[in-house]
Amino acid sequence: MDSVRQTPPESRALVRCATVAAYAVAALVHLVTAGLFIGSLLLIVLGLRTVIQPMVGLVMLGVALSLRPRPGRLDAELPTLRHADAPVLFDLLDRMADAAGVRRIDAIQLGPEFSVTVTRYGVRRKRCLVLGLPLWAAQPTQMPIAAVASALGHLSGHDLRGNAVIGTALECLDAAAPRTIRARDNAYITPSLSAHSWRADDVAEGAARFNARTRKGEWLLWIPRAVAAATARLLLWLTLPATRRAEFAADDLAARLASTEAVIAALQDRHLARSVGIEVHRLAIATRTLMGDRSATAVQEELWDKAARFSESLRERQGCDESAGPEEIGTPAGSAGFPSEPLRMARLARVPRHSATITVDETDRNRIEDELRLSKQALTRKVMRDCVPLTQ
Repeated sequence: MDSVRQTPPESRALVRCATVAAYAVAALVHLVTAGLFIGSLLLIVLGLRTVIQPMVGLVMLGVALSLRPRPGRLDAELPTLRHADAPVLFDLLDRMADAAGVRRIDAIQLGPEFSVTVTRYGVRRKRCLVLGLPLWAAQPTQMPIAAVASALGHLSGHDLRGNAVIGTALECLDAAAPRTIRARDNAYITPSLSAHSWRADDVAEGAARFNARTRKGEWLLWIPRAVAAATARLLLWLTLPATRRAEFAADDLAARLASTEAVIAALQDRHLARSVGIEVHRLAIATRTLMGDRSATAVQEELWDKAARFSESLRERQGCDESAGPEEIGTPAGSAGFPSEPLRMARLARVPRHSATITVDETDRNRIEDELRLSKQALTRKVMRDCVPLTQ
């Protein structure tokens, strides 16, 4: 437990050097993409009299297009709210964004997961807050505010993996991998014909030739596959120190806006995500099966009320032991090198406590609930139709 209590922070010089190197690698990725695109056009246009140059140009053009930056998109299946649809909720988010010193949220989408995230969409990389309805409905008022404040904290310049240079480079490498670089397990043909079938030998020979060409193609793509994978791993490794500091900075911001107690409680509730997702999935199936003659509105309200009661029961049963305290729970490191929730709670318990500066009274809470009513109904219909994907 000493490692939980005493975790040496990264030095500023280390973070600064890693940040400069990450920007250099990301800029190199974008320069290589631009160079491949321009070079492919020159080979195709200037080498029309030959055969080799246009073919090489087409290959380079394919790689460049696979590495191109792709503007994000809003999830078309989730209900979307603009400022005119929910002025009270957007006013709350605007106050939080101004207090955090980040750009304001442009859109809100309700999701079926027990989480709050901020995504980017469009060429201008506008911000969309994906607000998990189970989290919003199941937690007390200040805890969702703490979760939203933590998500807004990652929009600052401290989180390198979300900015326009390094973030787009990682997105390009990730998007290109399954298309042209990453080898597929189902790329080979395995004939299942009986040896006594008509022309079985020809089928087996054709499958062997196809597999041989596939192996040659994979050998040709081995170099770009290895380079892309190594570059992505290098970017993740270089941005890890700054990302860890950004996680702590987001916690500090959330504590200043929503209070330290609310942030600690929200971190304690993160272990409920999968259980709540499974319960919502089960409730959707059970409600759809046993709906009977009840109205759709009543069924929709019951779904989220039951999910909220289930979350409260989990919070009472599986909550952290008060006698242990947050600094004695869990392990120091989370997944992929990120600080774990117990470590973050222990750190917040040691630093000076903050009281809430952003609050929502009962009147505003009711007005926000009224603004979300139609979107909640649309999301409930989607959950009832598709249930909740159990990917958490």
